[in-house]
Amino acid sequence: MQGIKRTHMCGHLGTGDTGAQVVVAGWVQKRRDLGGLIFLDIRDRTGIVQVVVDGEVSAQAFKTAETLRNEFVVGIKGTVVKRKEDSINLKLKTGEIEIVGEAIEVFNSAQTPPIYIEDNSNVTEVLRLKYRYLDLRRPSMQKNLMLRHRLSMDVRKFLDKNGFIEIETPVLTKPTPEGARDYLVPSRVNPGKFFALPQSPQLFKQLLMASGVDKYFQIARCFRDEDLRADRQPEFTQIDIEMSFVDMEDIIALNEELMSYIFEKNLGINLSLPFDRMTYQQAMDNYGSDKPDTRFDMKIVDITDIVAGSEFKVFSGAASKGGYIRGINAKGCGESFSRREIDGLGEFVKQLGAKGLAWMVVTQEEIKSPIAKFLNQAEMDGIVERMGGEAGDLLLMVADLPAIVYDSLGQLRLELGKRLGLIDGDAFNFLWVTHFPLLEYDHEAERYVAVHHPFTSPVKEDIELLSTSPGKVRANAYDLVLNGLELGGGSIRIHDNELQQKMFDILGFDRERAQEKFGFLLEAFKYGTPPHGGIAFGLDRLAMLVAGRENIRDVIAFPKTQNAACLMTGAPAQADGQQLDEIHIKLDIRE
Repeated sequence: MQGIKRTHMCGHLGTGDTGAQVVVAGWVQKRRDLGGLIFLDIRDRTGIVQVVVDGEVSAQAFKTAETLRNEFVVGIKGTVVKRKEDSINLKLKTGEIEIVGEAIEVFNSAQTPPIYIEDNSNVTEVLRLKYRYLDLRRPSMQKNLMLRHRLSMDVRKFLDKNGFIEIETPVLTKPTPEGARDYLVPSRVNPGKFFALPQSPQLFKQLLMASGVDKYFQIARCFRDEDLRADRQPEFTQIDIEMSFVDMEDIIALNEELMSYIFEKNLGINLSLPFDRMTYQQAMDNYGSDKPDTRFDMKIVDITDIVAGSEFKVFSGAASKGGYIRGINAKGCGESFSRREIDGLGEFVKQLGAKGLAWMVVTQEEIKSPIAKFLNQAEMDGIVERMGGEAGDLLLMVADLPAIVYDSLGQLRLELGKRLGLIDGDAFNFLWVTHFPLLEYDHEAERYVAVHHPFTSPVKEDIELLSTSPGKVRANAYDLVLNGLELGGGSIRIHDNELQQKMFDILGFDRERAQEKFGFLLEAFKYGTPPHGGIAFGLDRLAMLVAGRENIRDVIAFPKTQNAACLMTGAPAQADGQQLDEIHIKLDIRE
């Protein structure tokens, strides 16, 4: 700044500053020329203040004000005065005062922006991302960035108070198998070799426990080359926490206190502790999801035993192949849903892999259903009783393999919750989901793979099952779910060399490969590693939920699209031949 220097932020001025001479600096939000008076709305990150420029007070300031347009960057010197009663604007924090402008300096002019710098403007997300530096000027986006900053600071304050040390771990590390795809970085000085960008600091935080750090945290940048959706990004930030000499209860207790601290500080909400809990199997059986939205009821009900022997082949056939027949009760929808709407629900579950949707409408006199003729009275009565059916209810059922039944009914439940207005948008329902399966069988790879990661400890009483029934082993793992979204997850880790090697054996890593990929970790376990565990929360997702947004890109300064591209910079982009030669890479791309 040249001639005048800012003394106050726009949004911080109030009636207490009346009579003070101030200098504000920012962008012109709006200009209104009333002839002898020009009114300017000046905006910075704290808000907007009105400046009135009177030619009789300062002819030079008035002359400059005539040239101003939206988004010009200016500094304005003037005196704070109270507005007249009939001109008070209670919609603004500064609406009771204005500045009488005495001098104006233009720091930069601006062309007409390609997007409106205001909230609630009808601008496509493509344009918002292309001109992100303009989009970020909008008050709501400034608010989101400041909220994210406060969240980060609150995490640091809380963990520091509880004895944690913030330690940075490497961004250039070793490629490892399992999990999502790594982003690879070629090494110029080591031809033919690659670094990987970390999917998480997992191995390093375990090594920090072996190093005697005891309590570690990091607000860590992580990278995963995976298919994206609204709440995922190729590069993301997680609150990473690891502790020694703890069990699951210690970690859950600490992180409930952390969430309570964050929500009280940022939203003024006192969370009820402890949070609810359910096992993975309970979550799947009742909600069809390992991250259930518990803000409304409508639980899934198992009717397999009632209809397994029925003449309705869809039901009996699924049961004979080890499948499930389960359903949900859409209370009152039997009266309000048309046949066309019910058929639409059938199409909805078909898109999720189900073969169809069986239904019954319960009335005072009878049960209306296309499948009624295939079921005897005992089966019909059993279904209605088991599903809590009453007059006016719509009973919806899926018969298929367990995974399809869980997914289709779980998604249908959420869809009905939205349609029927059952979800309280102001509620924050936290839930711990525990005891996930440790392993699942990958039929394509013909081997077991880790549900979380290979370093998760099995539940102690299930360890002997590793040799006989690996698929039945439960993990000493836990996820924190908020309103149907996974906020974070963690586990008690394996800290014993022999057990870790056994896990690698089950996952199909022979000794040589395990040593090649994870030898440094196995070596560390030989020298006395304490029992330890931890958790990682998605900072982006947490900020999204606290800010009340539905898209994670709204709380990230410069996000990528669902194609992992940056519309503003044009990344990813081609590298020139010299750059490729220096890192010993030759492209072989076929059109």
